[in-house]
Amino acid sequence: MKPFDIHTAKVAVLMGGTSAEREVSKMSGQGVLTALQSLGVNAHAYDPSEQALLGLRDAEFSHAFIALHGRHGEDGTVQGALELLGIPYTGSGVMASAMAMDKHMTKRIWVAQGLSTPACVWLTPAQQTAQTLADIPAQLGLPLIVKPPHEGSSIGVSKVTQAADLNAAVSLATRYDPDLLCEAFIQGDEVTCPVLGEGDNAVALPVVRIAAPDGAYDYQNKYFTDDVKYHCPSGLPAEEEKAIQAMSVAAYKALGCRGWGRADVMIRASDRKAFLLEMNTSPGMTSHSLVPMSAKAAGIDYASLCLRILSSARLDSQRGVTRA
Repeated sequence: MKPFDIHTAKVAVLMGGTSAEREVSKMSGQGVLTALQSLGVNAHAYDPSEQALLGLRDAEFSHAFIALHGRHGEDGTVQGALELLGIPYTGSGVMASAMAMDKHMTKRIWVAQGLSTPACVWLTPAQQTAQTLADIPAQLGLPLIVKPPHEGSSIGVSKVTQAADLNAAVSLATRYDPDLLCEAFIQGDEVTCPVLGEGDNAVALPVVRIAAPDGAYDYQNKYFTDDVKYHCPSGLPAEEEKAIQAMSVAAYKALGCRGWGRADVMIRASDRKAFLLEMNTSPGMTSHSLVPMSAKAAGIDYASLCLRILSSARLDSQRGVTRA
């Protein structure tokens, strides 16, 4: 596979899509598109919900920058289609994308690798009986988190502080996903750590500490308000930040991620133990997004970050293959 050439590439910036994160994806995609065009890249917007993916080949696109979030964008499906079309794409491949999008599968892999993640209960629709749900607070304690295991951007996520609120949280989560993930709540600092690269060349960027009003780092606060305070530099002790970065790289590599990603982590206040929450394989690139913020702290501006990510685009099927 020939290396990326800014002068000859024709790039489709995939944005929008059909997931519950469509509007955020459009904001991410527009930011990426503008940045790449400012550098002279022949880049074009492409919404798979409005244009058939087969059209990418017909229009002779050479590369795809995936700015899609959530289902049918971050879960391996688009990645698989691009593999079949032979169009190199940004971010993780089919398997890593699919695993990282499934929060329960992600946790199983991390536990197998000895990485810390909050205790959880995963329930299929058939397992979501009244008695099973009633037993969850006793298993995980209160407060606890209820979330759809195949969504992102905190969509459908609730913090349950009393057992009487559990059913409402379950109803919200199952609007987005038939399966259900209930997770022990970790009280403490919320941080995130982007990772760039692949394998032994994967490197962590600076940690971002998130201070949300009343701890509510939800969809609205993430993208549509200025109430959340972000700290980068994080203000964490240097050794603690290094440990978070090492944990994030280990979590990224355990899933087989490549290109770029972002690990979300909670640091328990009582003993400063870190717990991995999830891995984002197509992180946001909006004005509120955390990867650009972290990259800036590392001396990488937004446009340079976009180009660096694009330059890493490739196909799983051509891994390690060099062509003249």
